[in-house]
Amino acid sequence: MGNQAKLWRKYKIENNVLNRKVVFCPRCGEGYVMAEHPDRFYCGNCHFTKFKTGEKKE
Repeated sequence: MGNQAKLWRKYKIENNVLNRKVVFCPRCGEGYVMAEHPDRFYCGNCHFTKFKTGEKKE
């Protein structure tokens, strides 16, 4: 069982509206959640990488 996705942490209900805290893959479509790394988002299905923009923390 070890390392599961824990999808309940990736959604939040506010004012009876479901808000997603995840980024979906633009190539694969909704349902394919991209993994969040410190500097990028990564899709394990199609291997698409989207880099985060902004200042680097040192």
